[in-house]
Amino acid sequence: MSTGTRPALTRLVRNVPRVAVAAVAALALTACGGGAEKKAESKPSTGASAENKSAAFPVTVDHKYGSTTIDKEPKRVVTLGLSDQDAVLALGVKPVGAVDWFKEDPYGKWPWAKDKWGGTKPEIVGERDEYNIEKIAALKPDLVVAQYSGMKKEQYDTLSKFTKVVAQPKEHPDYGAPWQVMTRQIGKALGKDAETEKLIADVDTRFKAIRDKHPEFAKMTVAVADSFEAGKYSAFTKTDPKAIFFNELGFKLKPEIDTMAKPGWNVAELSAEKLNVLDVDRLVWVTSSTEANDRIKAEPLYKKLKVHQEKRDLFVPYQDPDIGAAFSFNTVLSIPYAIEQIEPLLADIK
Repeated sequence: MSTGTRPALTRLVRNVPRVAVAAVAALALTACGGGAEKKAESKPSTGASAENKSAAFPVTVDHKYGSTTIDKEPKRVVTLGLSDQDAVLALGVKPVGAVDWFKEDPYGKWPWAKDKWGGTKPEIVGERDEYNIEKIAALKPDLVVAQYSGMKKEQYDTLSKFTKVVAQPKEHPDYGAPWQVMTRQIGKALGKDAETEKLIADVDTRFKAIRDKHPEFAKMTVAVADSFEAGKYSAFTKTDPKAIFFNELGFKLKPEIDTMAKPGWNVAELSAEKLNVLDVDRLVWVTSSTEANDRIKAEPLYKKLKVHQEKRDLFVPYQDPDIGAAFSFNTVLSIPYAIEQIEPLLADIK
C-alpha cells in the first residue's frame, strides 16, 4: 500500500495510436448521444434556490490545457484526480465515476467520506492516470474533473470531444497544487463558489486553531517519510500533500529534501547512508505494518539519528486507523479527520 504518488512513476499513460484515439472518441460520442453539444433533457427548475444555481452559469475555468466553459449546472460528474471525489462530495455532489488509487476503493472506505457516499457507488473508470475512455463515455458525464492527476494532453483532447473537462491547475506541477487551489477549481466548475469558500475557511480555521494551541510547532522542522522495502527510504518534498499538511500545522519543512528529489518527483529516494537528512525535530513515518516499523527501527544507521534516540519520531499507520491516508489525501474532507487524529500524537512527543 503506497501512501502517496510518485509522478515520474505513476503517470505512465499508454501511448495510444491516433487512429485508436479517433475510434474511441467516435464511440464516446455515440455513447453520449451525439457529444457535448447536444443539450441534455432536464426538468424545469423552480424556486429561489434553482434560480441562484442557474445564475452561477456559465462559468469558465482555466487549467493546464486552456480553459473550459460550463454552461449549466453539472449533474453527472466523473472525477479522474486521485482524491478529487472528496471535494466534489463535500460540495454535495456524488460522482458517477472515479478512479482507483493503488487498488483502494474511492468510496465507502474512508471515515471522512463514508457518510457522504451513503449507499452510492461510483463506476471505477481507471486506475490512477490510466483512464478507460469507453467507461467514462458510457456514464454520459456532463463534467469531468482531473485536479490531483497527471492527465495528458491527448487524454484531455479525447475526453473533450464528448464532455466538459477541467484539467489540473496550470500554475502548479502535476500533483503539486495546494488543496485550496484544487478545491476552488472544482467548486467553480460546479457553480458553488460561496460554498467552496466556506469549506476552505472552515479548514483554515482548524489549522489555525492547532497553530495557536501549539506555537512550539513553528520552531520545529518536520519530515515525512516512508519505506516499503529494506534499505530504501523516501522523504516527501514540499509539494506533496503530506508535507503540505504538516507545514500548515505550523512546522517548518527541510529544504534539503527538495534538492535531493528527482525533477518532477514528490519524493527524495534515500539509501540508509543518507538517512541523516531525516534528523529533524519531528519525523513522521507513514507505514503499512508493524513489521515495517520494526525494520526501520532496526536499521543501524537509523539508530544513530538523534530524532530516534530522543524518541521524537512518530510511526503513523496508513490505515486501521486511517490517519496516514487522511493526510495523504489532504483534502477539504479528510483534513479535519487527520487533524483530530494526529494532534494528540504530536502533543505526546516531549
